[in-house]
Amino acid sequence: MTVKTAVSRFQIHDELTAPDESAPLIKTIQAAGGAVTKFVGVLAGSPAVLRAYTRMRSELRGGVLPQATRERIALAVAEHREDSYSIAQHAKSARRAGLGLDEVSRARSFTSADPKEAALLLYLKEALDADGPPPLHLHEEAREIGWTDEEILEAVGHLALNEFQSLIASAAALPQEQATPRVLPSAA
Repeated sequence: MTVKTAVSRFQIHDELTAPDESAPLIKTIQAAGGAVTKFVGVLAGSPAVLRAYTRMRSELRGGVLPQATRERIALAVAEHREDSYSIAQHAKSARRAGLGLDEVSRARSFTSADPKEAALLLYLKEALDADGPPPLHLHEEAREIGWTDEEILEAVGHLALNEFQSLIASAAALPQEQATPRVLPSAA
């Protein structure tokens, strides 16, 4: 019996197979307690791309947007790009950020039960879909409901970061991450 396994179109590197310039970044991620995902393993094939991604991600993580907002943006972009790899990753992260299943589902459609979040997501959807700038009225609505220019700009940055992630994941045809098996306590 033959068992098929999903593989990436690009080599998925680890600290042993990565190019010399990527290996220290992978070791840094591991030392900080982070998992080297298949996505990061693919990026390691190009040290410049790995550096660019990790720098942008690090800077945006230190921004003002709440984690739940960042995960809504990530889910919306992944769904828009039909990127099942990123949808699965961000659905887990969104749940850890406190989003319920209904809100995760809404985010995948660029909406939210929270009117403030919904206004931002609608603006970002139009920014992603528009041939030019998104409609001015959506920008103004986001401001009127309470988003600052800093938050809106940062949200557009997250939109770009997640679009980049989805493009790479799609180009690589990344397979889903395998769930880490849970070890159950033995019955005594």
